[in-house]
Amino acid sequence: MTNDKGASVVIIGGGVTGLSTAWWLARGGVDVLVLEKGIVGWEASGRNGGGCTHPQSPLFPEEQRLWPQMDELLGYPTEHQQHRLKIVLHESDVEFMLGWVRMGEKQGFHYDTLDGKQIRELAPLAGDTVERGYLLKYGGHANPQRTSQAYAWALQDHGGRILQHCTVTGFDTAGGKVTGVRTSRGDFACDHVVIAAGPQTGLLAEMLGVDLPIASGRAEMIVTEPLPAMPMSGVDGNGLYGRQTLRGNLVYGGGPHEWLPPVDLGTPPKPSSPLLRNIGRRLMELFPKAAHVRMIRSWSGVIENTPDGRAVIDRMPGFDNAIVATMSSVGFGLSPASGHAIRDLIVDGACSFADLSSMRLDRFAGLPKDWREAQGWLPPVAA
Repeated sequence: MTNDKGASVVIIGGGVTGLSTAWWLARGGVDVLVLEKGIVGWEASGRNGGGCTHPQSPLFPEEQRLWPQMDELLGYPTEHQQHRLKIVLHESDVEFMLGWVRMGEKQGFHYDTLDGKQIRELAPLAGDTVERGYLLKYGGHANPQRTSQAYAWALQDHGGRILQHCTVTGFDTAGGKVTGVRTSRGDFACDHVVIAAGPQTGLLAEMLGVDLPIASGRAEMIVTEPLPAMPMSGVDGNGLYGRQTLRGNLVYGGGPHEWLPPVDLGTPPKPSSPLLRNIGRRLMELFPKAAHVRMIRSWSGVIENTPDGRAVIDRMPGFDNAIVATMSSVGFGLSPASGHAIRDLIVDGACSFADLSSMRLDRFAGLPKDWREAQGWLPPVAA
C-alpha cells in the first residue's frame, strides 16, 4: 500500500527506535511512514549520555557489530567512538562493575583491569586516589542529537516519510489486524503498525486493549565548559554515564530518576528536576581535576522503564500485524540492532540474528496492578 494517507508500515514514535526501524525498512524498499507528536529525536533519544554498551541485552552482539559501521551505512555522522573506561571510586562498586564487564566477556568481548596510573593516562581529569578501573575493548558512545538526525535524513534518502507534530488519537481494526491509525492530522491506513513511542507506548497499547506495564521518569543531563580532550572520551563511574564531546564538554547524567505520572499523549511534560546538583557533585568526585569548570547548561529526557528493566519487542496480542517496542531506558545504544530486529519481524516473520524470547510481553502476565507502588516508582507528590 502506498498513498499520501497511509503506508505499508506506519511507525508511531520518532525516537531512535522508530527511526532506526523506518530506516531498515526503507533501505529495503518498504513504504514506511513515521508519525511523531513533536519533533524527531526531541525527547530522550536526543537527550541521553550516548552510551552504546549493553551486554545485558540479547541484541548486544548486533549492537556491537553495527555501531562501527553506522556512519558509512547511514551516510551521516554519528560521532561514534569505540571502547569505554569504567572507574571504581568505591570498593562497594567493584562487585557491580565486575558483573557488568563479565557479561560482555561471556559473549566473547574482552576487558583489561587498570591501575591508577593507567587510568590517569587515559582520563587525566580523574583523581590521584583512584586505584582501579576496567577498560572495555567493546562498547562506546555516539552523539545522540547527530545520530537521531542521521537516522531521519537516511530514511528519507531511501524514500521513507516523517510526519511531525502529529498526535495519534486511536486505531481502526478489523479481522485481527490494525488497519489504520487515527491522528490529529487525519487517518492513515496501514498494512503493519509499530508502536515505539517511548513513555507514551503504554497508553497507545492500551488503546488496543493491550497492557504494557511501564513507568516514566526524568533522565537528567548536565554539560560543562569545554576542557582539553582526554585520550579516552567515554568514561563511567560514581553512578554516572556520559562522555566528553569532540569540543571538550563533559556531558553526564545518571539518576536517581524522578518518577512521573502517566504521560498525556498531547501534552508531554517539560522535564526539570532538582537532581542537577547531585549529578554535578558526583561528576566532580569522578573528575576532581575538572572541579573548577562551570556547568553551562542542562537538559532532560523522559524515559520509560518496564518492571524488570528489560526491553520489550513483541507482536501485540490479538493483532498479528502490530508490534510494540519499548527499550526500557537504553534505546539509544541498542537502536541499530532494535531497528534491525523489528524490520525482520515485519518482513521475514522472525529475527534473523537474536533470540527475542526474553523480550516477550507475556512475561508480565499476572503482574500485580500495584507493581509501581511495590517498587517505589511513584511521582514525588504521590510518594
